[in-house]
Amino acid sequence: MVEERLYIVTYDIGNDKRWRRVFRLMHGYGRWLQLSVFQCRLSAYRRAEMALRLEQLIHGREDHVLILDLGPADKVDPRVESLGKTFEAVTRAAVVI
Repeated sequence: MVEERLYIVTYDIGNDKRWRRVFRLMHGYGRWLQLSVFQCRLSAYRRAEMALRLEQLIHGREDHVLILDLGPADKVDPRVESLGKTFEAVTRAAVVI
């Protein structure tokens, strides 16, 4: 079994068109939490693939992406305080393509 890690990815993109592209890309890697914040459960390969694809979309002098590694997905239990909408942690699920 491939070890997955839990990541929080947040970004500040200086152009609306690029922001929409990044937003669409991130939907393929994790669960949308807030406007520019995603929670992702990824293998090392998928994390590297995501970072490469993000680097291809963003402009380094105008945009900023943070990838926060929270640790092994099966062992980390993020303590999240949610005001307003309910927070749901990412669970492992099969994806049929």
